[in-house]
This record gives sequence, structure tokens and C-alpha cells, in this order.
Amino acid sequence: MRVPILLVAGGIALLTGCQNLSNQTTSEGPKTTPVVTEKVTKEPVKPEVAEVVEVTDIWERIRLELKMDIPDEKLVRQYREWYIKHPQHLIRVSERATPFMYLIVEEIEKRNLPIELALLPIVESAFDPFAYSHGAASGLWQFTSPMARHFGLQMNWWYDGRRDVPAATVAALDMLEYLYDKTGDNWLYAIAAYNTGEGRVINAAKRNKRKGIPTDFWHLNLPRETERYVPQLLALADVIKNADKYGITLTPISNEPQIEVVEIGSQIDLALAADIAGMTTSELHKLNPGFNRWATAPDGPHNLVLPVEKAAAFKIALNDTQKNERLNWERYKIKSGDSLGLIAKRYRTTVSALKSVNDINGNTIVAGKFLLIPVAAKNLDEYLLSADQRKNRKQNKTRGQQKLTYTVKSGDSFWKIAKQHKVKTSQLASWNSMAPKDPLQIGQKLVIWTGNSTASNQGLKEVMRTVNYKVRSGDSLARIASKFNVKVSDLVRWNKLEKSKYIQPGQTLKLYVDMTKVRA
Repeated sequence: MRVPILLVAGGIALLTGCQNLSNQTTSEGPKTTPVVTEKVTKEPVKPEVAEVVEVTDIWERIRLELKMDIPDEKLVRQYREWYIKHPQHLIRVSERATPFMYLIVEEIEKRNLPIELALLPIVESAFDPFAYSHGAASGLWQFTSPMARHFGLQMNWWYDGRRDVPAATVAALDMLEYLYDKTGDNWLYAIAAYNTGEGRVINAAKRNKRKGIPTDFWHLNLPRETERYVPQLLALADVIKNADKYGITLTPISNEPQIEVVEIGSQIDLALAADIAGMTTSELHKLNPGFNRWATAPDGPHNLVLPVEKAAAFKIALNDTQKNERLNWERYKIKSGDSLGLIAKRYRTTVSALKSVNDINGNTIVAGKFLLIPVAAKNLDEYLLSADQRKNRKQNKTRGQQKLTYTVKSGDSFWKIAKQHKVKTSQLASWNSMAPKDPLQIGQKLVIWTGNSTASNQGLKEVMRTVNYKVRSGDSLARIASKFNVKVSDLVRWNKLEKSKYIQPGQTLKLYVDMTKVRA
């Protein structure tokens, strides 16, 4: 493990002295008679020994390496004041960064890049790997889909490499190195280009040069967001470096590995992997936010991020688990008209995964034969950090007086639907865990929150309300479900009940009800 050291002033003074001696020069001058002096014997001077201090906090390690100049610019001052006035923000960020910051710092130092780049995920996402921006950027490093693919990140129904912290960190630093080279070895240009693209930065510098005005970052005409992006990073670096001066206390992060990337070799149910590791499914998923569903991706990457203290035992236990035991299987009888593509689509898997599991060489399948298909080991509701569950929570969070469900039709767009229901496009997208630039699919369900009960019902299938129902004598889950036209399984899930338990008169149940379908 690489442990930086802090050299105390004595050692530095010695080096400075050597620098002065090596730079001395002589010159011709008036000749003088030499003065003879008595030779005096002196005790040899013992060189001062530099004191070595082990750095145990990753924030201190970062402070020692921060070198970028902090200019006295208005926006830098504004952002510095904001961070100083909101110390809780950096405390939360530090807590989120704990598993990943050591890995990021190590990768930056390995490449000999400015340590200030380790602070970019704070500016980009506040170290939230599930962050999704209005510009359709995702993950700690806020990659858009085109840039993610360009720098080698995979994205599919099962997996989004933009949220895979180790993979996205490598891709982000690859991109920053590329931008540094493209912008003439100028880090402020490169950081600005990370936000807005190298073309805009290079063209802005060329315009200034043609006009005979300075071409440094502070004189460039760039998008408003980018003009604030670089000052925010520099202000943050100043606050981190001088945390004591500004009264900022960061949650310490141990200067040693917190996580280990384990090669697992095949697809595995996240719930099973969590059991093997001695963790909850959510704890494991927080370290592996790149996985969208209940399992890792069939075609890889076959990696799992684990707490470093659990990795060794996990690898031993995993070696004792056969690959066919890492998933639950459903035996599917092939029907006339079926194809591997249709079956894979129906079960949200891949053709290659089906062929591998069922030892199929070509694409031919026979009606009446059986296929083994992987299915989740637990109820899908228990995979709380899967894409579907995150979306459900976002859509069910109360944003107004009335919740409407809209079915997307041919020709619809976020702008058109938002205008129709008198809400902002950005709001509509956010309520549905999307960005305004994301494409809509015909038949897709969108949640719309409105305070206007007379909102247009065109295209609306549901009028959703949260109902607190008090159980009456003679009620049963089936009877209540029938009355409100909901499923018994939903009643059980919404109220964390067990099917074997009875409900009691006077008990209050929470229901999410389409009021157009409630029985009178």
C-alpha cells in the first residue's frame, strides 16, 4: 500500500541550502591581498533528519497534493462561501465517498494526474453513484451515453457502466487525459472541456486569439454552466486544502483500500451473492450500482465490488458454488412460433445466455422441448436498488395534490405532455427518473403530479390516490383488494404484511388506488 509521508521543515531547509550553493556565481573584481587566518577545528555538523509522518486520512493525503492556483475571481469566492456556509454538504459527501475515494486517488496518482481531479465527483454528482442529471448523464462522473461508449463503458438492460465506480473512474480519467492532450496541455481547459466538450473550449480560445484578447480560461466565452464549473472545482479544492482555516470538518476516510473488485466468472443473483458475502442485498448493491436488475449481467462484466474485509471469504465460498447454482431457474416449455430472441426478450435476458445455459449451438429450438431460464431468487420488490424499484419510489413520491398516470401515444414528447398538463418539462422527466432528452416509448406509463383536479384526462388511464383504510369487522385482504381493485400481493407489500397473518379490525392499511376503478 502506498502511504504518502510528510517531510518536516528541517529536511526542506537542507534541500533549500543545497539549491543556493549550486546557484552561486563568481566575478572578476579588484585583486586584494589574501588574509591568512588560524585554522579552527569544528565539530562536524549532524544533518537534520526529516521526520516521517504517516498519513492515515485520505483527505490529508489529498491536501498535501493540491497544487492548482486559486485565483481571486468572483465565482471562486462565491462558491467558496457556499461550501463554508453549508458544511453538512461536505460531511454527507465524505460519507458517500468513503468506499471509493482511496481507489480514485490511487488511480490518479498512478497516472501522475492532478489530485484536484479526485474532487470532480463532488462537483458532478455529490458522490451519488445513482445521480442522473437533466442532461441524461449518469453516475459519479456523470457520463452521457455517447461519451461512455466512446471510452469503453458498456450499457444494456442489465448493466450501466456509468454507475460502476471502478470502471467509470478509469473511463473518466482516460477522457480527462485525452482532453488535456487535445487542449494543449492546459488543465483548466481540459476540465472545462469535460463539462462542455473540447470543441467549444478550443474554438473559444481561437476566437479570443483572433480578437487579440487573453486566451486563459477566465477570458473565454463559454456556456454559463461551464463558466461556473471550473470555479466551483477550484473553490472546493481551496476549502478542502484549508479546511481548518474555514472551520470545515470532513468525515475521515481511512487511507487504505476499502473495496476489492472480485472476478466471479458468471452471472449471479445479487441476493445470493449478498448472502455469500454476509451482507444485505442493498448493502451489496450500493457498492455495485452499475447493475440495473436482480442479477449481474449475463454476458459480463463478471465483477463484483466487495468490502475488502469480506472479499477473501467470499471468494472461497464462491468457489464452492457451481455456476448453475448461482441463479434460480424456471423450466420453460417451448411453444410453436417461439424463437430464442422472443423468449430472451420475454424473460429480459440475452440469446447468448440462453444458448450457453441450454448448450445450444445454433439458433434452432423445437416446440415441446424445454429451456432453463434464469429468474430472481426473491420477490423483485426486495431488490430495492434495482432500476425498477428506484423508479417506483421516484414516481410514488408525493409532488402535488393529485397523481395521474399518462400513457404515451404516437407523436408524444416530454414538451407536448408537459404543456398539456401545465407542468415543466424538467419536472415531468424528473418525476419519472428520466431526463428531458430521453426518448419516450409508445405505451410507456408516465406519472404526472398536479394540484389541478380538473386536469385534462386525455390519454390518462389512472387517477392515483394514497388511501389510509381502517379495517372493519369481516374484512379480509381479498375483500379489501377487490373493493379497491388492487392485488392482494400489493396490499401485503405496501404494508409489509405476511400472507399467513390475519388483519385485525381497527388496523390501518395504506393503499395506492386508482380512484376511477374503486367499487362504489
